[in-house]
Amino acid sequence: MDSITNQLGTAKIGKLLLRLSIPAITAQLVNVLYNIVDRAYIGNIPENGATAIAGLGITMPVIVLITAFSSLVGMGGAPLASIELGAKRDEGAQHILNNCFMLLLILAAVLMVLTEAFAAPLLRAFGASDVTLPYAESYLRIYALGTFFVMITMGMNSFINAQGFSATGMWTVIIGAVCNLILDPVFIFGLKMGVKGAALATILSQGVSCVWVMFFLTGKKTRIRLKPSMMRLKGAIVGRVTALGLSPFVMQSTESLVQIVINTGLARYSGDMAVASMTIIMSVMQVMNMPLQGLGQGAQPIISYNYGARDMRRVKKTFRLLITASFSLATFLWLMVQLFPHAFIFIFSKDADLTALTVRVIRIFLAGTFAMGAQFAVQQTFLSVGQARTSIFIAMLRKIILLIPLALVLPRLFNLGAMGIYLAEPIADITCAAIACTLFAVKSKKLFAEPPKEEEHGKHLDD
Repeated sequence: MDSITNQLGTAKIGKLLLRLSIPAITAQLVNVLYNIVDRAYIGNIPENGATAIAGLGITMPVIVLITAFSSLVGMGGAPLASIELGAKRDEGAQHILNNCFMLLLILAAVLMVLTEAFAAPLLRAFGASDVTLPYAESYLRIYALGTFFVMITMGMNSFINAQGFSATGMWTVIIGAVCNLILDPVFIFGLKMGVKGAALATILSQGVSCVWVMFFLTGKKTRIRLKPSMMRLKGAIVGRVTALGLSPFVMQSTESLVQIVINTGLARYSGDMAVASMTIIMSVMQVMNMPLQGLGQGAQPIISYNYGARDMRRVKKTFRLLITASFSLATFLWLMVQLFPHAFIFIFSKDADLTALTVRVIRIFLAGTFAMGAQFAVQQTFLSVGQARTSIFIAMLRKIILLIPLALVLPRLFNLGAMGIYLAEPIADITCAAIACTLFAVKSKKLFAEPPKEEEHGKHLDD
């Protein structure tokens, strides 16, 4: 029987995409649930819960940046490894895996030292006050000690998914989330450690996930393994990995910048209630994006493997299925928010005034999310076939080129004020999707040209 990795080139595409996407979507949703419950624990610390959760919020830009660096390496290297596997160059894939592991170790060490050395000034720059700084600094200093666990878990899990072991990749996330949910109340309330307990629970849970990942990538099931003899960094590999990984890195690292621009604008034009409302809207948007990201993660090994094997028929069929599923799912979620906004908002707040404001503006701010399904599919496909520059351009297009300038300019036009900020998001979403799809239509003919066929390779199961 074919191994899971070999089935990427032979199994029926529809069933294969479903099989790989469901665990990826599950992992994404579990991660969102964990983040929500984790914040709820901290917010319910007796007497100072509100201040503690404010301190945690201030650490988010640093944590997002650490996560972005793990994506730079993991999501940059995993598609390249899949392409090598599809081309039957297993040794090349193993060199990529091991170079990425070493690169993650180096980046983790650098980020840990820098975070520990400059925690206080960094947190001050992100808005910590004399009241919130002790909580933020306590959390961040302990979290930084677990940087190795966090980055190895996130970065190396991409290589598990890239081989088609999406169920194993799902369990990486679930194991960490369950451990965290159990340890949080023990450390926060039982041992009365407060935010320090929350940070300790997080890094210990990531440590368990890290052991799970390492055990798999040194075991018998994986097709590519961690080998110390292959961990010496090679400039060519590091260059290719970081070039391709810049796209997800930009997407994640700029998220904090987007939130800063939007929140400061809303505070100026509408006040604190509008900022609180936007926190809910951004959370709803995150929940909506998770299934789309899971679909993309499920399609990535199929597209990369078959692109490496030069089977463009399967590549194109996978893309058509991906963009159809992504657009349909995005449209369904968009319709649910437009028709039933209360159902989403109720998850995050039951305050009557805050709910009333959020209901009024969420329909406007998320009016273009149906188009994001197409953007996700196109960007993931470019990423999966190693098109670094194009993928980076699309990643920068929505946030850096469109959204941030629109959020700064529109409020000043026609005295739109806060409404200009709410309109910036749908304009950016729809424009980015249209440009991305046009770019794909222009480049795909050459990119996915069928190679000359000297002999018939046999029929696939999806014929």
